[in-house]
Amino acid sequence: MGMVSFISTIPSLLTLPAPATTSPAISRYPIPSSKICCKIEADNDSEDQFGRRDILKCFGATIGMEIIASSSTFVKEANAADLIQRRQRSEFHKYQEYALYSYKGFQPQKCSYLMCLFQENQYLIPSLLTLALNDVMTYDKPTKSGGPNGSIRFSEEINRPENKGLSAALFLLDDAKKEIDSYSKGGPVSYADLIQLAAQSALKSTFLASAIRKCGGNEEKGNLLYTAYGSNGQWGLFDRQFGRSDAPDVDPKGRVPQWEKASVQEMKDKFTATGFGPRQLAVMSAFLGPDQLATEALLAADPAVAPWVTKYQRSRETVSETDYQVDLITALTKMSSLGQQIDYEAYTYPVQRVDLSKLKL
Repeated sequence: MGMVSFISTIPSLLTLPAPATTSPAISRYPIPSSKICCKIEADNDSEDQFGRRDILKCFGATIGMEIIASSSTFVKEANAADLIQRRQRSEFHKYQEYALYSYKGFQPQKCSYLMCLFQENQYLIPSLLTLALNDVMTYDKPTKSGGPNGSIRFSEEINRPENKGLSAALFLLDDAKKEIDSYSKGGPVSYADLIQLAAQSALKSTFLASAIRKCGGNEEKGNLLYTAYGSNGQWGLFDRQFGRSDAPDVDPKGRVPQWEKASVQEMKDKFTATGFGPRQLAVMSAFLGPDQLATEALLAADPAVAPWVTKYQRSRETVSETDYQVDLITALTKMSSLGQQIDYEAYTYPVQRVDLSKLKL
């Protein structure tokens, strides 16, 4: 069988100086001069002939090398811009750690502003979790509409029967939003993002509180236990999925059950309709009402859900709660982006350029 190969004289993919006649726009990203040769070798014992496709493959590969060489500068600039945006989004996500030093009991070295806010309003944590779930559960898989789009902020939707008792949690987030927006350099936070962020912060607060209890109430040891053995590092994907847009209007009625009145089968059907199963239903039990143990007792009556309820109850009895925390973080991360197009440039802003002419040397 014969062999087709190519030889390119690109000098280590380095950009060569552009000719003097090149326009300024082109000279900024000059295309390297090169010589390309295509060599065809055939075995004497083979009677097969080379077709046009073989030769085109040779030229295609060679041209690809040329494109890579000439676009290297663009790639470097794109990577630099991406790193700046990542840093800005990371700073935005951590804004709450520095947002309100004057808040009673707020210690930025130990917790975020929202986590501290929730520690002062423990009774609202179940409502905050249900608020996040109900905003998600308007998602309709066939039409890919609804989902965590912040539509629950509208009075028409928050006053529906399934959202009874959640207004206080929403009012708390209204206050938090004002503080966040006053700090943000990249524009106001969307309710869609804030509601899911609140659920994350509420979970972190409960995970940390659990670790402190297991250390006999010693906060220092509890913080160390959660940092060293907890699941704080599992939030990486969740933290990157910020950039949801707020819905301009309410989502349709009838998509979210009244969890405290729903049967286990109705809960299973709703979770199935959004692409989840008994495992996620069991691990999300804290989101289904103010009394997690009562909810789990109800779920344990179903053969499909019971094994998962038992698994997570046993996990919560361990020091690290790894199985429970990891599965809960995974479920919330998936649910919190259902049907949403994430704008990965959200909360970024142009970097202010330094005017060198005004510098005094």
